[in-house]
Amino acid sequence: MGIVAGLDSSPDFTRIVVCDADTGAVLRQGYAPHPVETAGGGGRSADVDPQAWLLSLGEAAGGGLLEGVQAIGVSAQQSALIPIDDQGATVRPALVGGDRRAQVAAADLIDALGGREAWAQAVGCVPQAPLPVTKLRWFAKNEPEAARRTALLLQAHDWLVWQLLGRPLRRTTDRGGASGTGYWSAATGAYRPDLVELALGRQAALPDVIGPAEAAGTTPEGLLISAGTGETMAAAFGLGLSLGDAVVSLGASGSVMAVHPEALVDQTGMITSLADATGMHLPVVTTLNAVRALRGTAELLGVPDLEGLSALATKSTPGSHGLVLLPYLEGERTPSLPHTAGMLAGLRRESMKPEHVARAAFEGMLCGLADALDVLRGRGVEVRRVFLLGPAAELPAVQAVAPAVFGAQVVVPQPADYAAIGAARQAAWALGASKGTLDPRTPPAWQGAVAQILEPGEDLAVGQAVRQQYVSVREQVHPGAFLG
Repeated sequence: MGIVAGLDSSPDFTRIVVCDADTGAVLRQGYAPHPVETAGGGGRSADVDPQAWLLSLGEAAGGGLLEGVQAIGVSAQQSALIPIDDQGATVRPALVGGDRRAQVAAADLIDALGGREAWAQAVGCVPQAPLPVTKLRWFAKNEPEAARRTALLLQAHDWLVWQLLGRPLRRTTDRGGASGTGYWSAATGAYRPDLVELALGRQAALPDVIGPAEAAGTTPEGLLISAGTGETMAAAFGLGLSLGDAVVSLGASGSVMAVHPEALVDQTGMITSLADATGMHLPVVTTLNAVRALRGTAELLGVPDLEGLSALATKSTPGSHGLVLLPYLEGERTPSLPHTAGMLAGLRRESMKPEHVARAAFEGMLCGLADALDVLRGRGVEVRRVFLLGPAAELPAVQAVAPAVFGAQVVVPQPADYAAIGAARQAAWALGASKGTLDPRTPPAWQGAVAQILEPGEDLAVGQAVRQQYVSVREQVHPGAFLG
């Protein structure tokens, strides 16, 4: 079927992969950092001119990288809000990232609709600072004149697709991207214009949500552009996730998501109900503490890096001689304990050794993520395989503990540009569907990620004992934390 390209516009760079449309084999790659000069102070709260994304895209595509490509898919950072005026110009720089400025706006929105449960029922998520609907509220309150000139609301991948197509009258998005806005419901497949009005104070146009295999359009040169999607959905598609698969991402904080056939409405707000890039759903549970618990322990023990902490932990044994670390160092979201602190329990003279503290950090982090997995399992989500992502997934101590604690096969994919690969796979699907060579209901079967497979095996019983030790301490200190 030829060759296709996927471009991923992350917060810091653009990466492009060119793939064989039939097999997914990566043929060529390009990369360029964004020439980002923020207007809003950088860090987690930043205002970025979207033109920076186009400049790095052009640089990444240099040297004839896209020669012969028949279709392009676009993945981009999520949570960006780009207000557009009635002439098609940006009203202000894009609001991106976590944006702490919007924290008060999140609380305002929750109260205005009648609480967390009302939001969960409405759109499957509860406002937090990163959500576009929350940024929209902040924008309307703090820059009212600019807000009044806003005619259209786009996200990063919507805007890039629109630019690639030459800014046509029709603006489009996909289910995945729309589900992360806070004003589109994955359960109903429809926008909630009333929530846009609640945030902005009036209505604004929104892009059409098109199907997973639909094309957003064709460039004047005849290049097909697929729907595009958010980075999370693109990475899941690039990894080849299907029913029974979950992903645990190990960043400073952690996230757990899984493929599920239906949207989950969670009245506690622990589950964010996203749509994926295939027509299925991606319920997500996040924890505030993951690798930050390891880094804090390394500093406490005077170990220079996580590799050293891992080597130290492997000198201990399962259960860490009775030590249990509740890794709630920044408070916690899962369970909802925003004002709590972490705890090291089970201290005895024989357990007060660096290797036991080190192992307790790994076990505590992974047990906390197992709690998040159980939130999904408790709602009927099937988990047969757990894909473990992030640099910390390569640590021997993580790999030794994770399969038995998670109670599932663990897959550690080789590092690759999975979001860009997922965008390319979407392009191949749209191309095949447009030619009648692919079923619009069934994505192309590409090669799976090259990965290391870890089985719980005979360690399963030991891992479950470690987990029970952790749960006993958590319940003693925070009884009923997962009940409401």
